[in-house]
Amino acid sequence: MNIAVVGLSHKTAPVEVREKLSIQEVKLEEALAHLRGYPHIEEVAIISTCNRLEIYAVVSDTEKGVVEITQFLSETGHISLNYLRRYLFTLLHQDAVRHLMRVSAGLESLVLGEGQILAQVKTTHKLGQKYKGIGRLLDRLFKQAITAGKRVRSETNIGTGAVSISSAAVELAQTKVDGFATRNISIIGAGKMARLLVQHLLAKGATSITIVNRSQRRAEELASQFPQAKLHLAPLKDMMTVVATCHLVFTSTGATEPILHRENLSGVVSVEQGLMLFDISVPRNVATDVKDMDTVQAYNVDDLKAVVAQNHASRRQMAQEAEGLLEEEVEAFELWWRSLETVPTISCLRTKVESIREQELEKALSRLGTEFAEKHQEVIEALTRGIVNKILHEPMVQLRAQQDIEARQRCLQSLQMLFDLDIEEQFG
Repeated sequence: MNIAVVGLSHKTAPVEVREKLSIQEVKLEEALAHLRGYPHIEEVAIISTCNRLEIYAVVSDTEKGVVEITQFLSETGHISLNYLRRYLFTLLHQDAVRHLMRVSAGLESLVLGEGQILAQVKTTHKLGQKYKGIGRLLDRLFKQAITAGKRVRSETNIGTGAVSISSAAVELAQTKVDGFATRNISIIGAGKMARLLVQHLLAKGATSITIVNRSQRRAEELASQFPQAKLHLAPLKDMMTVVATCHLVFTSTGATEPILHRENLSGVVSVEQGLMLFDISVPRNVATDVKDMDTVQAYNVDDLKAVVAQNHASRRQMAQEAEGLLEEEVEAFELWWRSLETVPTISCLRTKVESIREQELEKALSRLGTEFAEKHQEVIEALTRGIVNKILHEPMVQLRAQQDIEARQRCLQSLQMLFDLDIEEQFG
C-alpha cells in the first residue's frame, strides 16, 4: 500500500481550469464511490476549495492508482488527459503526507497562514468517514494533519492577523476606490466567505451593505452576527435590482454556473456609475464576457495574488517555525505507519515462538514429575516467557525503527522465510 495525492491548486492551474474540477459537497458521495470503484484505490478523500482540488488515496499499485485518479479528473472536468496533465501534481508516500500537513497549516494557501483551510480539512475528514471513503490509513493521516494544523496555529504566530481570501478581496477593492463610506456595496451569498467579507468591509468603513441570498434564513443568521451594522437583506430574485444600485459587488456562492454575465448586466449598469465585481467563488460566479463591457471592471480569485504577495514576506519567518512542527507530525505518522506494516509479521512470529515455548515447557514439566512441576511451574513459566521476550525485543525494535521502506520490507520477508511464517493464513 502507498499513499498518493493527485491534484491542482492556485500554484499550478488558473481559475478557468480549477473551476472545471471543483466538486461541490452534494456531489462528493458520488465522486468518492466512483473512485473507490477503481481496482487499485483502497481509500480516498477529496479536498475541494476555491484554490485547490486534491485527491488523497491509498493505492495498492502506485502507478496504476495514479493513472485511475488522473482518468477520473479528466472525465469529471471533461478535459483531455494531455491538456490536464500540465496542471496536475502528484506526490507519493512521505511527500504526500507532508503536503497534507502543510495544507492543513495554511502553508500551501494563496494567503499564507489563512485559517479557513483547517476547517475544510476537518470537513474532508468528516465527509470521507460518512461516505465510507476513508479507512484506517487516511483516517490516521487526516487526524495527524488536523493536529498539525492546530499546533501551528497555537505554537506559532502565523495565524495572527492572517488575511483570508475575503479580506484580500476587500484590500483589492480598497485599491480601486476612494474609500467605502460613500459606496453602495452588495454581497451575493451568505456563507463563511460572505461573513468575512462583511467583517472586513465594516472594518474598512463601509456603511451600506446589502446581502443577497437564496435562503432568507441564512441571510438573517449572517446579519444577526453584525447587529450594529444594520445590513440590508434581499432575496435572490431581486439580485439585479440590487446590483443596479451598487458601486461594488462581491460574489461568493456555490453556484456551478455564472450568475452575473454580460446579458443580465447590460441593462442595469449605468455609464455614469459603473460597476466593480469581485468574484471569490470557484466555479466562478461572474462570466468572462463581462470583461468586454466598458462599464464593468471584474476581478476573480487569481487577481488577488498581487495583494497577498505583500503579506508573504513578513510571514516567511513564521512559516519556517511552522515547518519544524510539521516535521514532528510527519515523523509521528511515519512511526505509526511503519509499526502498522510490521504488526502482522511480529504477531505471527510471537504466536509461533509462543507455541514452541508452550510445547517445550509441557515436555519439561512432564519429565520433572507432578509434585515438582506443581510447586515450581510459575517460576519456570516466567523464566521461559522472559527468555522469549528478551530474544524477540531487540529485533522487533530495530524492525519498527527501520525508515527505509524497501529495507524494512526485505527484513520482513527474511523473517517470514527464516521462521516459515504464514502471514496469509493468520491475517487473510
